[in-house]
Amino acid sequence: MPIYEYACEACGHRHEAMQKMSDAPLTDCPACGKPELRKLVSAAGFRLSGGGWYETDFKKDGKKNIAEKESTKAAGACGGGACPACE
Repeated sequence: MPIYEYACEACGHRHEAMQKMSDAPLTDCPACGKPELRKLVSAAGFRLSGGGWYETDFKKDGKKNIAEKESTKAAGACGGGACPACE
């Protein structure tokens, strides 16, 4: 089940709720009780990287693994070919 983030427009309280995607958005603030709760848009807290079904079944033409690019960056290379470490 996804976790949704809400903010109250009346008191500024921020709230997270685990809900089904089919559930109606919450409206009443748990802090002040007013019906001013609004759902916020936020980024996912994880990213899939490394080997797995996407890497092995859907990649084409030698595209590189995202984890492989990150290890290059961690070693001090920018990956763009513009610095001495990338040449």
